[in-house]
Amino acid sequence: MKFPQSHTLQQIATIIDCKFVGDANFPVLGMNEIHVVAPGDIVFVDHPKYYDKALNSAATIVLINKEVECPEGKALLISDDPFRDFNKLTNHFKPFIPATSNVAESATIGANTIIQPTAFIGNNVVIGKNCVIHANVSIYDDAIIGDNVTIHSGTVLGANAFYYKKRPEGFDRLLSGGRVVIEDNVDIGASCTIDRGVTADTTVKEGAKIDNQVQIGHDTVIGKKCLIASQVGIAGCTIIEDEVTIWGQVGITSGVTIGEKAVLSAKAGVSKSLEGGKHYFGIPADDFRTKYKEIASIRKIPEILEKLKEKS
Repeated sequence: MKFPQSHTLQQIATIIDCKFVGDANFPVLGMNEIHVVAPGDIVFVDHPKYYDKALNSAATIVLINKEVECPEGKALLISDDPFRDFNKLTNHFKPFIPATSNVAESATIGANTIIQPTAFIGNNVVIGKNCVIHANVSIYDDAIIGDNVTIHSGTVLGANAFYYKKRPEGFDRLLSGGRVVIEDNVDIGASCTIDRGVTADTTVKEGAKIDNQVQIGHDTVIGKKCLIASQVGIAGCTIIEDEVTIWGQVGITSGVTIGEKAVLSAKAGVSKSLEGGKHYFGIPADDFRTKYKEIASIRKIPEILEKLKEKS
């Protein structure tokens, strides 16, 4: 998430009431999660296990809960609770604005686009031309919809990321200030949910087709011309490359990459990145040849046990 204008390190430290290390006028351009940071961004870290990753990332401002040596060319914001203060910054730069109508006055709707009754279009939403948004669709603030997009009833674009920190008193939610971006010629079925990015975008690229009851987590990227069947669940920060086919009830864990033109058969459980151009099935998912060998080996177990019994 980029700020509307550049701020200084001192200005940011004042907003969250914390100490800083570095030039008071050090430029701060935005804030992002570690997988999408760029120079000028703030990244937060609150566990020693991830200190080095954050300090060596592309981010030039690190919001951290320990005073450590500051890398050259960077700055630190020293906080007793970086998670809390990252939320403060999200609230400051991207506050929630209640709706006052079913279609916000700040929304932009393209030519020949049809918005059916009872659909909700939030603040600053942009919808291209020749789209059809069916009844009871909810498109939350800041979403970007391309041309020739169809979205069926009950679908929600832009709900919060499923991202929580466990505290003694319960779970504390990381606020979501990102967007959902749907490119041209995408079809989205009924009762789908596509969560907004935490600070960046959840993206469905040109020509992708999504069936009913599909969940796509925060900051995930769905590639061009992908086919995703019903009841698929894709966790956050996942990369689905172009022309991937995912059949019904597949579950995909966070942070993995599915290579171009891969095919995932129904009910596959994906727990690691998968190469493109192959067919996969099973739990955990693996390519057909490997999985069939595994199944053949398992089927031999009773015979092996019987032979061992005879020998004994």
